Amino acid sequence: MKFKILFLFFVFLMIPGFIHFCPAQSYGLGFDSYEVVQDKRTGLDLSPDNTFCFNNDFVLSFELSFLSDKKTYFGYIVRLIENDKQNIDLIYDNSTDNQHFKLVIGDTFSRVSFDFPNRDLYKKWNKVTLKFNKQTNNIQVIYGDKSFSQPVKLSGDGCFKVLFGANQYKDFKSTDVPPMKIRNIAISEDAKIKFRWPLDETDGIKATEEIQEKDALAANPVWIKKLHYEWQLAKTITLKDYIRVGFDENKGVLHIVGKDSLISYQVAANKSVSVKQEAGTQPVYVDNQLLFDKLNDKLYHIYIDEKQVSTFDFKTNRWDKSGIKPVDKTHFIHANKFYSPSDSAVYLLGGYGHLSYKKNIQRYHVPSKTWTDLHLKDSLFTPRYLAALGAAKDGAYILGGYGSSTGQQMLNPRNWYDLLFFNAKTRMFRKLYELKLPKEDFVFSNSMIIHEKDNSFYTLIFPKDKFNSELQLIKGSLTGPDFKMVGSKIPYQFVDIQSYADLFFDYSSNRFVAVTLYLGENNLTKVSVYYLNAPPLESVAPVAEAKAAHEKTFWLIGGLLLLGALAYVYLNYYKKKKTVESAILPNSVPAASVGTSDADVVALVDDNSGITNESLHSSIFLFGNLQLFDEEGNEITKQFSPLVKELFLVILLYSIRWEGISSEKLKELLWFDKPSESARNNRSVNIAKLKGILDKMKYCQVSKETGYWKIKIDYEKIHVDYTHYLTLIRNKKALNKQSIMELADITKRGNFLSNVEYEWLDTFKSEISNEIVDTYLRFAATIKIADDPEFLVKLANYVFYFDPVNEEAMIIKCKALAHLGKHSLAKTTYENFAREYNRIYGEDFQKDMPEVLHS
Repeated sequence: MKFKILFLFFVFLMIPGFIHFCPAQSYGLGFDSYEVVQDKRTGLDLSPDNTFCFNNDFVLSFELSFLSDKKTYFGYIVRLIENDKQNIDLIYDNSTDNQHFKLVIGDTFSRVSFDFPNRDLYKKWNKVTLKFNKQTNNIQVIYGDKSFSQPVKLSGDGCFKVLFGANQYKDFKSTDVPPMKIRNIAISEDAKIKFRWPLDETDGIKATEEIQEKDALAANPVWIKKLHYEWQLAKTITLKDYIRVGFDENKGVLHIVGKDSLISYQVAANKSVSVKQEAGTQPVYVDNQLLFDKLNDKLYHIYIDEKQVSTFDFKTNRWDKSGIKPVDKTHFIHANKFYSPSDSAVYLLGGYGHLSYKKNIQRYHVPSKTWTDLHLKDSLFTPRYLAALGAAKDGAYILGGYGSSTGQQMLNPRNWYDLLFFNAKTRMFRKLYELKLPKEDFVFSNSMIIHEKDNSFYTLIFPKDKFNSELQLIKGSLTGPDFKMVGSKIPYQFVDIQSYADLFFDYSSNRFVAVTLYLGENNLTKVSVYYLNAPPLESVAPVAEAKAAHEKTFWLIGGLLLLGALAYVYLNYYKKKKTVESAILPNSVPAASVGTSDADVVALVDDNSGITNESLHSSIFLFGNLQLFDEEGNEITKQFSPLVKELFLVILLYSIRWEGISSEKLKELLWFDKPSESARNNRSVNIAKLKGILDKMKYCQVSKETGYWKIKIDYEKIHVDYTHYLTLIRNKKALNKQSIMELADITKRGNFLSNVEYEWLDTFKSEISNEIVDTYLRFAATIKIADDPEFLVKLANYVFYFDPVNEEAMIIKCKALAHLGKHSLAKTTYENFAREYNRIYGEDFQKDMPEVLHS
């Protein structure tokens, strides 16, 4: 019995290790190649500070795959450099018809060359092993179940640099790198693993080594795990008038139809082909739809009200109909559609127009070119729009939407959350289930991705009552009312008939593709295309958290970390809060914005009335005016010359956000107009000046230990408001009223680095302003007006500091003031907003006061 208990305890302790060897497949390091300029290509240095020295035989192994649909495949997979003299390279050479992988020693091709069978290189991970035998002076290359051997002279005490992809190492520099991805790198000596890099990071340039903590350094990394969580903006196009889109899921091509052209955009390759047409020959009306028929390789431009379909033939590059004249519109905006192979017909369901929701089921028979309205008795399909539809084997699934039982917009409209199946053969609906009512209502993008094999679906959801909205991908079940959110959010501007969102799946590159359309000013439609690698992840938790349990007895570490964290929070929270508050002097209260009344400004000043300057010490403030205080509380900001100040800021921000900044990047930002030697001298002189100033702060030094310039700060001894801000802003799940007030204490000093202007800093400023506004508004959305109107007024004012014409903040403030009975202040807020809106945009704000209060 005792043995069993010990055995179970041992197994329990080994679980983290077991989990490590059974990881999710969505990780690795991707390499940017010839699609970017040379200095933006990806490289990985396994030993940035030194080399690997081996007394005996050693083995280098890794898993490799290639990114598909790229233009050029050529370059270094891995380069080993022995004693800075001899290079041993595994390269990929696409100049020959076969045997593309080649082993190069020095300046000579070895006899080792090989290839992976079929499309394995693009479809799966492939293990490659290089065995270095010092006894026999031999390298064995193993791939799959095959291997080759190549004689090579190896030093008995040889030390190696190991570099993947592009590198800038001494005389062995190269920017030739194929578009690849690698993971699970390991180095063994005498059959024992000494180093292991999983490459499962999500951010930064450091690649964690698990055994001896010999972290690698990546240049321009593309972390694969991140691509399975964060949507990437692939392309933005602005076109005239209404635009409609359809997707070829087999080839991964998005077809975009406008009034004068058809653009076919291949998402994975980021290239497009345009077919021009005379203006007016293929008009696009407000409720038109576009649908790609993958079985017949045809693109259907559907004119719902006109009951006509124009078909594009990709062999002739022509539409079969042109100049279709508009009729009086019934309007089927945001209707759903699908192609049914069983009866060669296009079906259209629902829609919206003229203050009514539609329950119409319309059928267009492609061979006969006839149009039919189906009249279904006792249909489960209630009038709706903004639903999601996914085609399946015998019909289509329809999920949710917004509408009313009668179809009339004035009679109790509501959100629908039912999942229905429409059988194209029987032409009947079947209700499968109803989702549980969410805390916040949402509607859907136009399409669903259906996986009938595992009874799952994917679609995008968003709230319809916000202009600055966000799309969220969800994964649900076809058999039960469960779903989960996966991936990050996509920004989406929603104004009902002026906006459109859709979701597709690119089977050629195994990616989700999201498309948003927004018809804005000057009758221009902004088309934004995003992609997300499949399978999508629910989150990308910091890698260190997942590995802590793997390294040592995690119970002990967990307990110690918890105690340490509690002690740290207890000891530092009040200190840091006091430091932050002490920097917010009365004269740093932002000027009143258009949405801020005099009473609000008085309240803000009163909030800070007890603040003194006595405890300003060991602090760096980046919000408002840049300020640095030494250990004695003396301000040392004025000791910076303009150039040293910019040098300090660029190194500091790159240190906080990433792992520092390279000398080349510093030259590009600060000394781009100087030759290399002059730039080097300038850098040395100004770095010395910077070190002299920072020495007065203690616990804050300039370092280049990793090969990158970095400002190392002991955050227990020095308060930096920007790092406190990042801690608050990134922990979205833990946002509460207290953390929002802490955020406000930081941001009330003013905009980020408001007294300095550098071109490279604009991106930081814009990103921070957007983050702050989104955080305040996201939290405001969780509070009912009646629960805390005073706090909502404050939140709206906080937003106005960064966005003086934010419509959502104005509505919140007006409603909160009206609830408090301060109707004149609500009216003043609205009038100030409308006046500023007109000044900025040159047009009147369209909503009147009653609309604002009832929106």
